[in-house]
Amino acid sequence: MSNIIDKNKPLLQLQEVEIGFLYRGQYKAVVVDCSFDVYPGETLGLVGESGSGKTTIGRAIIRINPCHKGRIVFNGKKISGKISAKDIQYVHENIQMIFQDPASSLNERATIDYIVSEGIDNYKLYQDKDERRRKIVDSILNVGLLTEHLSRYPHEFSGGQRQRIGIARALIMKPQFIVADEPISALDVSIRAQILNLLKDYQKETDLGMIFIAHDLSVVKHIADRIAVIYLGRIVELADSKELFERPLHPYTRSLLASIPLPDPELEQKHKNVIYHPSMHDYAEDKPEFIEIFPKHWVYANRKEQQEYRKRFQE
Repeated sequence: MSNIIDKNKPLLQLQEVEIGFLYRGQYKAVVVDCSFDVYPGETLGLVGESGSGKTTIGRAIIRINPCHKGRIVFNGKKISGKISAKDIQYVHENIQMIFQDPASSLNERATIDYIVSEGIDNYKLYQDKDERRRKIVDSILNVGLLTEHLSRYPHEFSGGQRQRIGIARALIMKPQFIVADEPISALDVSIRAQILNLLKDYQKETDLGMIFIAHDLSVVKHIADRIAVIYLGRIVELADSKELFERPLHPYTRSLLASIPLPDPELEQKHKNVIYHPSMHDYAEDKPEFIEIFPKHWVYANRKEQQEYRKRFQE
């Protein structure tokens, strides 16, 4: 498979993807009709409350969760469903995930040296022992840890340090795409900017594509080029980051934005939350669709809602 990337073509495509699991013997879909593209060098923010399906989508991209319907395409090649061993290796080498829980995603019986180097060892991504050592040391120093940490075990580190180990494990592979699942949620405020800058710098150097999953919308606003809002397994709005914050359409999106705390205490006291409930939609006869309301601004709405959204921002 070719490693040549065309910047004008999507690096990752999800096409009408449905993901589900068996629950008490019955199939339950947890992600439905999920479609979006991510281009080389682009960061797509994926936001929504806990249990909305963000992590499920990320795990499907790296083939942990199987797709029940639809397909996932990476660099022009289908990577969901049954694929060859060669293509599976290509996915492992070029798509990495930074997991949300650093405690459960690290092997407690392995040293940090082994954990960080496992990927390059499996696929022999170095020419000699000196190059292997140099890659490991560079990756661990880049995330703010020390070379002396390589001989230690995960239980000897704090949650934030373990998260940095997970980031080093992902970046050492020099991937074309990263799924970052709450990558800074366990980090101290002082180290968050360092990690975000590290990811952005690496992205500029390599045209890395990235999905950035987060709850903190203020972080997503600054790191993401586009933002997809997901509610109960369905993407309800997708737009450029600036556009979404300035012109939110879907009531769930407005509810999320209203939940962002304001730094001014006086303004925060006057701040009103926007409560969202699916019952505010009447989809009995007028069925919704995922449609482009404004240029590159998509929303899940029926015809009546589409007219209301257009009218609201024309006045």
